Amino acid sequence: MENQHPYRAKIEPIADGYSNYLWSVMIPTYNCADYLRETLTSVLSQDPGSNIMQIEVIDDCSEKDDPSAVVEELGGGRVGFYRQSKNVGNIQNFEACLERSQGQLVHILHGDDCVRDGFYSKLQKGFSENPQVGAAFCRHIYIDGRGNWTGISELEQSASGILPNWLEKIAAGQRIQTPSIVVRREVYESLGGFDRRFCCSAEDWEMWVRIAAANYPIWYEVEPLALYRKGLSSLTANSIRSGKNIQDLRKAIEIMQEYLPENSAQELKKKALNFSAQTALRYANQLATQDDFIGMTNQIKQALISSRAPSIISSTLVLLTKFLYKNII
Repeated sequence: MENQHPYRAKIEPIADGYSNYLWSVMIPTYNCADYLRETLTSVLSQDPGSNIMQIEVIDDCSEKDDPSAVVEELGGGRVGFYRQSKNVGNIQNFEACLERSQGQLVHILHGDDCVRDGFYSKLQKGFSENPQVGAAFCRHIYIDGRGNWTGISELEQSASGILPNWLEKIAAGQRIQTPSIVVRREVYESLGGFDRRFCCSAEDWEMWVRIAAANYPIWYEVEPLALYRKGLSSLTANSIRSGKNIQDLRKAIEIMQEYLPENSAQELKKKALNFSAQTALRYANQLATQDDFIGMTNQIKQALISSRAPSIISSTLVLLTKFLYKNII
């Protein structure tokens, strides 16, 4: 898992004396300028100062809006802006975020997500009190296009602190959304950037497993301090309707086998494939409520490819029966 890999960018260390930032808040955007205003406001309201925190928007050559205008309006010179010369896709735009970061702690915050008051101070405390920690994350809240809360992530433990046996949990299923996690830059320098083999999702899950598998302790904040906006982009919608999102989950599971402990790899793979199947069925149910037969059946197909466990087969039959009864009978 060293920072030499054909599918992962090599993240070079910051040159000595080039930066004294503690924080790098890197904000990748693509056609989401309307939400970027809310994102930047949530960061700037917690700004500890230009000598402590780097804030920069990295735009993947947006075609439908002008994020630079939002940065100029709200940033007032405080927020940096970099625009790709062409659309390079989310993974390479993430690479640019890592390569351009100059702080010790890197927070990748999607241009349509937000942080709540206390995010930076509370996660900084986790790092400062535990120098061995490689990453820290908090609970996240799911929001819709209007900012309404629609759910909250599972509580990992009752009190904030380092998570025990974290690899076994994160390798069995995705439990972290990108806006909720901060990673030491030296970890990216050691392990490399996000894996380019993914189509449209799961590159973040693979990264969090890779960090845990490299034996970096992970610190956890129990308070929900990150807001994750679900499924608004056309890329996300198309990947769900086609089932490519679940194909990416299975690709992540296969890649993880390269560095999981031999004595637990197969058991974790079985659990992860069940997670993949359950995720597909959840999307299939959502698509069924929209009367999207093609999308629903694509997700069902991916669920059954992931797992033929009795519970998966039973849930599939129930879903199909309900759909047929509603739309045909």
